Order: sequence, then structure tokens, then C-alpha cells
Amino acid sequence: MHPLKPSIFFGVVFACGVLRAQTNVWQPSPGHRQIPIWPGPVPNAQPVPGPEYVTNVSSTTGKPWVAVGNVSQPTMTVYLPKGTNTGVAAVVFPGGGYMCLAMDIEGTEICDWLTSRGITAVLLKYRVPTPRLGPYAESPLALEDAQRTVGLVRFHAAEWHIDPHKIGVIGFSAGGIW
Repeated sequence: MHPLKPSIFFGVVFACGVLRAQTNVWQPSPGHRQIPIWPGPVPNAQPVPGPEYVTNVSSTTGKPWVAVGNVSQPTMTVYLPKGTNTGVAAVVFPGGGYMCLAMDIEGTEICDWLTSRGITAVLLKYRVPTPRLGPYAESPLALEDAQRTVGLVRFHAAEWHIDPHKIGVIGFSAGGIW
């Protein structure tokens, strides 16, 4: 694992910690089902510095992206395949340096790509920010959310026409470290 370059790290911190143009909860586009992953209180809940927020962030490539921060109520959003269903599923973990989630460029866009190929995609909105527990940003809370989500996908396999032995994961940046 390589440490983040300072410019990338500070860009993520700035984007996720400073720009709060809106204070609302992220919602998927119409036609996709969002499900809380914990039926009652979230286990090992940690305080967050404010309400969940969604904001647009400028990037060096010129394409803005959507950041979601202060997530205390994790959810999964189900994206069913367009056309033929292969029976394969992938759980998508967006990155964001454990400070926020890049919900479109590392989330919804990947889900749309997967579903166009007959793969059921499940986008996890996991808890952020998370406490730092070591030399790297280890996150047992995000791991808890990830494990729970994979279990729920297996549980719903018949309903979503998924082979429970063909569930994979894809993660970006912090979402790929677990």
C-alpha cells in the first residue's frame, strides 16, 4: 500500500471537509432501490461532525464529482441489470480517503457500467468519516458495513436473480483497502 501523495490527500480533505454547498442526504436516481443495511441502531456508532451532506467538487480534470460526507446511516443501493441478467453481482465501494465518498465517479457510474453488462451492482454508502486507528486509515466501521452488505446481497440472491457463489466486490482508493 502506498501513502497518498500530499496533493491528492489535501484535495480529498478539502473536498470532503470544507465544501458543504448543501446539507442533504444522498439519494440514488429514480428506479434504484436504497436499503438501510442495519435494521435498528447502527453498531459501534461514532459521532460525526454534522449532518450528512452532498456537494459537487471541482476536479483537476475539469469534470466535477459528487462527494457525500458525514455518513452515519449506511445504505446499499441496488442497480438491477439492463437486459440480460448474468446472475453475477458486484458490491461497489467508492473511495474518498475515509473522509467522504465519491458517489458518482467511483459509485453510480461504475454501477451503470456493470448493469449494462448484465451484472447486478450494489453501491454501498458506508460510514465516513472514520477514526484513524493506525499508520494507515484502517476502518473497522467501514469493514463492518462491507461485510454486512455482502451478507445481505447473499440473502437477497434469489429475489435479485443472483448466483450467491458469483458475488464480487470492487473498491476504489479507501474503498479498496479492506
